[in-house]
Amino acid sequence: MSDKHKLRYGPLSERSLHLCVDMQRMFAEDTDWKTPWMARVLPKVVQITEAHPDSTIFTRFIPATRPGEGEGTWKRYYERWSSMTIEQLGQDMIDLMPDLRRFVPPAEVIDKHVYSPWVETDLQERLKRRGVDTLVITGGETDVCVLATVLGAVDRGYRVIVGHDALCSSSDETHDASLEVYHSRYGMQVEAVTTDVILQHWAAAKVTA
Repeated sequence: MSDKHKLRYGPLSERSLHLCVDMQRMFAEDTDWKTPWMARVLPKVVQITEAHPDSTIFTRFIPATRPGEGEGTWKRYYERWSSMTIEQLGQDMIDLMPDLRRFVPPAEVIDKHVYSPWVETDLQERLKRRGVDTLVITGGETDVCVLATVLGAVDRGYRVIVGHDALCSSSDETHDASLEVYHSRYGMQVEAVTTDVILQHWAAAKVTA
């Protein structure tokens, strides 16, 4: 496992941005997609957001409106997970957890309908406008939407810092495996460290739009 107490490539710069993945009520509350330890990592995510609210973008996963909607295998997906459609959940459940919602604005929100925030959104354009070169990634789930976010960031050449104590999953086994993959297979592009290390080494200067 990577050294969680050290940033391999030096401090974060003023061109860094916090990308928080899918910390939403529908994953935190009593639903079929509840991530049991999301509440446990929430204080760490709040710490990073509170320190850099104007350099934070939250993503939200937006499920289908009703069962059977979606293209290709997503249609089958929402037939299986009909309880997690907006029609069944209610619109309010797709919102951010209240402890994070209070930071918007200045923090921004991007909605997506698939695991990756790089598809069907203007995320890349927003980051280019800000001159971002480094992404601090937190949220859930480590082995699903966070994984898609990390790999998309790597493909686009960003330095990626994952706050390993600010990530959560429904599966301890695949959470741990994902962190090991970041270290063993993406060591040149992904650094997994603690929230305290991130906050200690993030430059005071902020990225502004």
